[in-house]
Amino acid sequence: MKRSVLKFGGSSVADFLKIKNISEHLKDRIEQDEQLVVVVSAMGKTTDNLLQSVNELTKRPNDKDLAMLLTTGEQQTISFLSMALNDLDVKAKPLTGYQAGIETIGKHLKSKISSIKTEVFNDLFEQHDIVIVAGFQGFNKEGELTTLGRGGSDTTAVAIASALQCPCEIYTDVTGVFSTDPRIFPESKRWDTVSFEEMMEMAALGAGVLETRSVELANNNNIPIYLAKTLSTEKGTWIVPNDQILERKAVTGVALDKEMAHVTITFPHESQDFLKQLFVKLEEAEINIDMISHIQNQDGLQLSFTFKESDERDLTGLFDSLKADYPDLYVKIETTYCKVSVIGAGMRDMTGIASKIFKTLLDASIPFYQVTTSEISVSYVIDVENGESATRLLCQTFNL
Repeated sequence: MKRSVLKFGGSSVADFLKIKNISEHLKDRIEQDEQLVVVVSAMGKTTDNLLQSVNELTKRPNDKDLAMLLTTGEQQTISFLSMALNDLDVKAKPLTGYQAGIETIGKHLKSKISSIKTEVFNDLFEQHDIVIVAGFQGFNKEGELTTLGRGGSDTTAVAIASALQCPCEIYTDVTGVFSTDPRIFPESKRWDTVSFEEMMEMAALGAGVLETRSVELANNNNIPIYLAKTLSTEKGTWIVPNDQILERKAVTGVALDKEMAHVTITFPHESQDFLKQLFVKLEEAEINIDMISHIQNQDGLQLSFTFKESDERDLTGLFDSLKADYPDLYVKIETTYCKVSVIGAGMRDMTGIASKIFKTLLDASIPFYQVTTSEISVSYVIDVENGESATRLLCQTFNL
């Protein structure tokens, strides 16, 4: 019997009508001799509403308490979906992350999946057609509930598919992977296939269609991902191993990341101890940084990097603790920037890509403050008010 993992995002299960429609679709699937694991997010804006309610209560919530609260959103969804399926005489079993055996490591609100007990699913499929799993959550070695961070339900779905060695289908409110956000550039192209490598780069650089760790997991375990619009007959996008891409496009997409901030650090002394302490503290706080630029000369040290705006509070506290030991430290955090990135596996073999990007921005009088490159991407830090116009111009330049 064919087995698949399906994931439905928050917008797909935002109300009872949508949940009922999904239930009808799932019933059709199992009537075709399929066994399904269905991973769901919290309904609509439930998580945002929970966070807002916390802000009304306290400005400094304990991470353990916050994780306990946020897991309730997905638990509502699995319960409602199971009720709808059982009304259709479909044998469904809802599971929290804890019940599904999703073990995690790391901080309570930024945990990573360490293992999944596949025997839980194999046992349940002996008596059930569908196993419904709450995305975004798990438990640590102390038995405490944890969450996987933004986009964590994608990671849950791909991790389960990897453990069960079956394909993963992710359904959301877009019809696939586009060259850029269609809300910014309506003429953007939708791709039939995209490589893991390109999708990881796009996700890491701000394309919000998939969570970065989910693509990394799929790549590491050779699990194809199908991304499509919920209950749509329109063809979606397959994200597949790199060797399954027959034709390499020079540029696949342009990603715009508005949810980033930029920090510049100056320290008027030559100090390796300061750098060591800084990066140790960043690792301990699990703060991911990008676009690192480092200059050390007779005038001291200058370091700049980008980070997610959601980490600003933790990063500010980190710098406050460093200033106690390094009172000459100067830190400037800039939140009026964004990052625009051009991505394509064909960059390895084709010349002139970087020069086209520079010319496009310079001709449009769009200033940039930092540039970094990888084998398949070029990223620029620019003013946030220029982000969308730069994205549109670059899509036009590369016929995306």
